[in-house]
Amino acid sequence: MKKVLLVLGLGLAAMTASAQDGGFDVSADVVSRYVWRGTELGNSPHIQPTVEYSTGGLAIGAWGSYGFADGYQESDLYVNYGFDFGLSVGLTDYYAHTGPYGKISDTTSNHAFELNLAYELKGFSLSANYMLNNTPAGAGYENGIMYIEAGYAFDKFNVFVGGGDGIYAISGEKSDFQIVNVGIGTTKDIKITDSYSLPIFGQVILNPNKEELLIVAGITF
Repeated sequence: MKKVLLVLGLGLAAMTASAQDGGFDVSADVVSRYVWRGTELGNSPHIQPTVEYSTGGLAIGAWGSYGFADGYQESDLYVNYGFDFGLSVGLTDYYAHTGPYGKISDTTSNHAFELNLAYELKGFSLSANYMLNNTPAGAGYENGIMYIEAGYAFDKFNVFVGGGDGIYAISGEKSDFQIVNVGIGTTKDIKITDSYSLPIFGQVILNPNKEELLIVAGITF
């Protein structure tokens, strides 16, 4: 776990060292419900803010999801580096407010650390995500579980399919890989003034493993 924290620390150090060359960005989504990788984590509207610093291919940021009525709260940190040829590699620290922020051991952790690898080529995208620790005091993730997703963006919509083992599968077994996230999404800009348009988006998501159909709509500020 010390190695994971070292990587996050190096990312923060890189942000500080190159502050003159990069910049900060702030945005927020408001969604009708919080659905993540085919699973509904919040059944009421959520606000999902992002604060990010980027310089060159490096991005370091914080992302959160906070329910208006369901009580779910999540605050994540991430570092990511994208190469010019479409490959990106990163690390995410998921914290779901299930206990004290400082607990990070394999026996008491409230954090889930995940290695992220992604590749994009024109409209095609492929990502693989690997959990690095156990979170018995948090979300119940196990070291070694994976989630893989492929997608393709057409002119007016995108499609995606993803699957995982462990907590993603009904059985909960790491050896039981299941398709859990199949969907279609689209976006639209609503013109507010001559110089400003409000982006809205929607998704229809099927989780074959849980036999659930979920519909999500949101706006981006």
